[in-house]
Amino acid sequence: MSEQVPPVIAARALVRLQAQREVVLADVRWALDGSEGEDTYLRGHLPGAVYVDLGGVLSGPGEPTDGRHPLPSAEAFAAGLGALGIADDVLVVAYDQGGGASAARLVWLLRVIGQPAALLDGGLAAWDGPLETGPVRRTPVTRRVVPWPVERFADAVAVARLAKDPASVVVDARAAARYRGEFEPVDPRPGHVPGAVNVPVGENLGDDGRLRGDEELRARWEAAGVFDADDVVAYCGSGVSATLDLLVLERLGRPGRLYVGSWSGWAADPDRPAAMGDAPG
Repeated sequence: MSEQVPPVIAARALVRLQAQREVVLADVRWALDGSEGEDTYLRGHLPGAVYVDLGGVLSGPGEPTDGRHPLPSAEAFAAGLGALGIADDVLVVAYDQGGGASAARLVWLLRVIGQPAALLDGGLAAWDGPLETGPVRRTPVTRRVVPWPVERFADAVAVARLAKDPASVVVDARAAARYRGEFEPVDPRPGHVPGAVNVPVGENLGDDGRLRGDEELRARWEAAGVFDADDVVAYCGSGVSATLDLLVLERLGRPGRLYVGSWSGWAADPDRPAAMGDAPG
């Protein structure tokens, strides 16, 4: 864990950190329907926050089987953050419009390359101070390129193998209706990876949009078998919201891996099977 900074922090902890050291705030608002993004950032954001574009900075080009949000190259990731003035030795605290399902992508990627980063618990709604409007421009910096640690990621071949392995757990972080195949708004086919268990990312959150307590979270994840597993891989629709599951698991002491292609990549390959219904298989 980078500098022992926890993966998720409360707004009051953010204020304390800002009094002690430089903190770069990153606004990563995004929504599939376009209702959240840079335009909502410009209308009001945490003071000093820069906007980090999910599609342009936290994703890269790829084939359909790489999913809707492929991993950017290490070089592109460094260049994109450097252009925003985010140095590689600064603490980054990211937030979005709610529980962290998009901001977690930036936090998790930074943490796996060793940079201190945390998610603001509750997102924008948790901040009770004044907001700032308009863009924030930081002086661009040159970041060193850090290769992605391959051990923190899994591809479709590994996921297919691990989903059949009783000693491993593959987690589908999407809503239950999408896991069951009852509803698929954007990806090529409905269903889930055969053998994957469903732990919807939204169920990590309480009614106030903040993470549930550790005891509640641990009970939920124990039921999924992750603490007894040799390997844990999480996926979602496009490798974004699953990173919130991974931050929760890290907070509970059980780090996992990300299948970046996720269901969008898996479903784009007609040779890969799809399971339907509540049962993993």
